[in-house]
Amino acid sequence: MLQSELFPKTKKEAPKAAESINHKLLVRAGFIDQLMAGSWTILPLGWRVITKINQIIREEMNAIGGLEMLMPLLHPRSVWEETGRWDKAKEIMYQFKMSGREYGLAFTHEEIVLDLLRKNIKSYTDLPVSVYHFSTKFRDEARPRSGILRGREFMMKDLYSAHASEEDLMNYYQIVLGAYTKIFKRLGFNFVISEASGGVFTDKHTHEFQVLCDTGEDMIFHCDKCDWSYNKEIYEGKAGDICPNCKKGKVKEAKSIEVGNIFPLGTWLSERMRVYYTDKLGK
Repeated sequence: MLQSELFPKTKKEAPKAAESINHKLLVRAGFIDQLMAGSWTILPLGWRVITKINQIIREEMNAIGGLEMLMPLLHPRSVWEETGRWDKAKEIMYQFKMSGREYGLAFTHEEIVLDLLRKNIKSYTDLPVSVYHFSTKFRDEARPRSGILRGREFMMKDLYSAHASEEDLMNYYQIVLGAYTKIFKRLGFNFVISEASGGVFTDKHTHEFQVLCDTGEDMIFHCDKCDWSYNKEIYEGKAGDICPNCKKGKVKEAKSIEVGNIFPLGTWLSERMRVYYTDKLGK
């Protein structure tokens, strides 16, 4: 394709309302166009970039046994009621009523995966299962900002796996951790793997993939000598401390952008949705 055939053309000036550098440059270069706050059109050049990124992700997910599929974005209230998350999600989930029924737009897909599993997993011999998809997500951000980094509508790849034992789950957890590491290395990111709180999902630490960036909104602590890194929310020390891991480096504080995370969900959602199967003992 000739440059003269590209749509749209590049712009000399950035939008007046643009604050972040990615917003200014991507609009000027013709990669994105803003419809409203938090909602973007990915233009032809931008879509070519996303297609290449998705292919890298797809290759690494397939390499660890992930099966690609596509789940719906429109969810009935009933499936979210089963886990008790319908009311809890009101702050970020777009919820509405049509033809006498209530629906929500997807901001995550745990409930949908669990509904799929309970319909199809009957025995321990059906496990493990690992599925993923690329899809749009909707989150009612109170203040969308930083260009496409914090929007109300965005694309995400999410991977879900189910296992017959915690041992198998944690073994696969390390495999997925390695796959994500390969993805971000192939993308050329300057990133660290930072331990973070499991929140309501698990009492174990989870792992965030954080790209070091002065314009980032997250804050992490990391060692200047080894791979140790903690999210600010769980680190009780301060910058300048001796690294608690290698005992040689110093702890540095840095701004970052979270580009991925991984966590063991446990069984609390699957128990609420009655996702059961027959084990080796026939129970």
